[in-house]
Amino acid sequence: MRGCRRARATTRLDALSEQLGELQELLFAAHRHAVLIVLQGMDTSGKDGTIKHVMSHVNPLGCRVEAFKVPTEEELAHDFLWRVHKVTPARGMMTIFNRSHYEDVVVVRVHDLVPKSVWEARYDQIVDFERTLADSGTLILKFFLHISREEQEERLLAREQDPSKAWKLSAADWRERERWDDYMQAYDDAIMRTSTKHAPWHIVPADKKWFRNLAIAEATVDALAAHRDEWNDALRVLAETKLAELRAMRKAGKSAT
Repeated sequence: MRGCRRARATTRLDALSEQLGELQELLFAAHRHAVLIVLQGMDTSGKDGTIKHVMSHVNPLGCRVEAFKVPTEEELAHDFLWRVHKVTPARGMMTIFNRSHYEDVVVVRVHDLVPKSVWEARYDQIVDFERTLADSGTLILKFFLHISREEQEERLLAREQDPSKAWKLSAADWRERERWDDYMQAYDDAIMRTSTKHAPWHIVPADKKWFRNLAIAEATVDALAAHRDEWNDALRVLAETKLAELRAMRKAGKSAT
């Protein structure tokens, strides 16, 4: 039964990924909205895997992935949202954040990198930032990939046994596990303080990779499909304009001869 359920989920994911590709084409052509997808989660929760499997039919010309590592010296010299804002998607484009500005209210809190007064003020700053993006036409989908501590341990140990994945190993991953409860509290507070109507959080169980991928694909397709009619209407108007220009050009060419 479990195998059948997973097989059905795989078939459903393929169909959703194809729909997502079609919706992205409409998004790109209509040029009315941008799409920002935020992926957050503990190490091994599957951010890379989500991008690989859910976005399999997305055209790379209209999609970009941004990964946020430890801030550079230049980035630290600006406000914490500076490096984020400059890579948000333009209209017609889709951008996926593999980690994001939420590192600045999670990691910095857990590791006590800035005073509490600084990271706590960032909740409201993030809400205002995301509202600005939404008001400018950006559709924001935020996913927290919720993996259990036990499953994370299994995945870390599996990497040690798999030569093709051993390059991902890091002693820091094991050290961070010692702060598990602190991370869970930090994420809980961040999600509660920044989940809004214009930028809601989706908490996705991530122990089962197939379920994680399916849930994110369904939520993303639903969000974009809500704008399908609007995008199609815009494209019909654009098509009529282009055809009128073509007819006028041909008419002018005949008159000249």
